[in-house]
Amino acid sequence: MQGPNITKDCVVEVTDKKFLRVFDLQYAEGKHYFDATRRPLDNIVATKTDEEFKKMLPDAVSCVVISEKTGEEPRLLLSYEYRYPTGRFLLSVPAGLLDPCDAAEKEPVVATAIREIHEETGIVVDESKDDVKVINPLLFSTPGMTDESNALVCVVLKDHDLSGLSQDGAEGQECFDGFSLITKDEAKKLLKDGVDDRGHFYSIFTWAALMYFSLDMWK
Repeated sequence: MQGPNITKDCVVEVTDKKFLRVFDLQYAEGKHYFDATRRPLDNIVATKTDEEFKKMLPDAVSCVVISEKTGEEPRLLLSYEYRYPTGRFLLSVPAGLLDPCDAAEKEPVVATAIREIHEETGIVVDESKDDVKVINPLLFSTPGMTDESNALVCVVLKDHDLSGLSQDGAEGQECFDGFSLITKDEAKKLLKDGVDDRGHFYSIFTWAALMYFSLDMWK
């Protein structure tokens, strides 16, 4: 079945701010659908051809970071990040926007993941020793409202000393309140309860990380 054909000439700008734009996708006579996006008009997803869609980079990257130490149980690294639209700290994975400098790299998604992990945790990923792989190159979080997309990357840290975890590299409005290194059983409990013992909820990408870790899909 062919869906509506949305072209640039039937898109009307509603709001244009630094990190948020809203467009009216007038996909048929008298028909309107509002799209919240980070992208300018010439790069919104709705008007891309199939070929352009296949080649597009995500807006951001979310990371499943697993610590694997000899003789110890593997642990998933999470943090407590303040998310302004929710008005509270959420249990989060290292994540961030794909910058223009990352887009110029041979593997933009991996470059973003490594940079964001360093900024938000202080960890320096060593690709010659650590396992780094893209789980999914393009995930849409809330496609009924926005074209915002993430890639999901798994990084397995091999025998890293995590005693010096730091959030000093956080930039701009980023606000953190420490880390949580959880076992597989703790991840399963978080999935079952939907909230941690401190009363923190989490995003869909943290849910994906919990599932990926607890089901041993990273091995």
